[in-house]
Amino acid sequence: MELVERLRVLSDAFGVAGFEDEVREVIRDMVSPYVDSCEVDPLGNLICSRGEGEAVMLDAHMDEVGFMVRWIEEDGFLRLSPLGGWDERILLGHRITIRTRDGKKRLGVIGTAPPHILKEEERKKVVPLEDLFVDVGAKSRKEAEELGIRLGDPATIHYPFQVMREGYVTGKAFDDRAGCLVAIEALRILAEEKLPYRLVVNFAVCEEGGLRGAKAAAFRVAPKLALALEGTIGADFPGVPAAKQPVRLGKGPAITLADRSIIVSPRLVRFLEEVAEQEKIPYQYKLPAYGGTDAGAIHLERGGILAGVVSVPCRYIHSPVSTLLISDLEQTIRLTVAFLRRAGELL
Repeated sequence: MELVERLRVLSDAFGVAGFEDEVREVIRDMVSPYVDSCEVDPLGNLICSRGEGEAVMLDAHMDEVGFMVRWIEEDGFLRLSPLGGWDERILLGHRITIRTRDGKKRLGVIGTAPPHILKEEERKKVVPLEDLFVDVGAKSRKEAEELGIRLGDPATIHYPFQVMREGYVTGKAFDDRAGCLVAIEALRILAEEKLPYRLVVNFAVCEEGGLRGAKAAAFRVAPKLALALEGTIGADFPGVPAAKQPVRLGKGPAITLADRSIIVSPRLVRFLEEVAEQEKIPYQYKLPAYGGTDAGAIHLERGGILAGVVSVPCRYIHSPVSTLLISDLEQTIRLTVAFLRRAGELL
C-alpha cells in the first residue's frame, strides 16, 4: 500500500477520543507484519514491540477530536458535548457522522439558521456548542432512537480524504494519524534490522482527552527514551505573522523545544539536530510554547523519562480539512528512522 493510500485509510477511519476501536484495528493490521507482538491494554492503547533489552518508545495517538451525544430533544434533534478541543467558529453547517452502539454510522447535520431570519448582531456571534443542534432527519426522540442513536454515542465531522494536487492532501484527523503513519513506516523500514534495544510503539488513546493513554502506557513500558510523533500546528497562511507561526509547511519535520506540557532536554534536541544534519534532512523548530503532546505525560513517569517530540506540519488541525505536504511526511519518517538507528547512543 502506497504512503498516500495508507494515510487515506488512517484519516477516514473513525476514532474519536475514547472510541478508538475502529482505527486501532486498522493500525493493528498495518503493523502486525513488522513486530513481534501487539497487545491492547485496559485503556485501549495498542502497544506493539519488537526486539529485546531496554525499551525505546515511540508514541502516536490514535484518537481524534469529536463529540458525544449528550441529549435527544423530544422533536428528534441532538445536542452535543465536545471530546477534545474544537474551535466553535467552524462548527455551523457541517455534516457529522454518529457511530451507534452496534457500529452503524448515521449521518447528521449541525443545523444553522439562515441569515435571512437573524438580526444583524446575531450574524456576528459565534454560536457556542451547547446551543447547537444536530438534525438526523428524525421527527421525534423515538425516531432518533429507532435509528440506533443513544446518549453517549460518539460523533465527528467527517469529509473524506482528498488529494488536492500531487503531494498535497486534505482530510480529517491528521492530528495524529500523520504521526501514526510515521510510526508505522518506521517499523516497516526497520523490520529487518537488529536494534540494540527493544523498540516499543504505543498507539495511544485519549490524547485529546488529557494525554491519558500515553501516561498509562509509559508506566507500563518504562522506557529509557521516548519520542512522541505528532501532526502539529501549521499556521503559515495570511493573517498570521511569522513570529506566531508554530511551524510551516514545506520546511520538513518540526523538533519541539518546549510546549505547554514539556521542556525538552537540550541533550535530546541536540541529538535530533545532529541526526537530521548528518542525514541531510531539512528540519524546523516548533515555536514554543503552543499546544501539548503525549511527551508531556510520558516524561513524568517512572521517576522521569528522556522524551522529545517530532511533528509533521499540518494546517487546519482540529478541523475536518487538515492539510499536509507529503514531502514533510516523508522527511519526518526519514528523521524518525535515523533517530531510531542511533537511539542506542542515548541509553
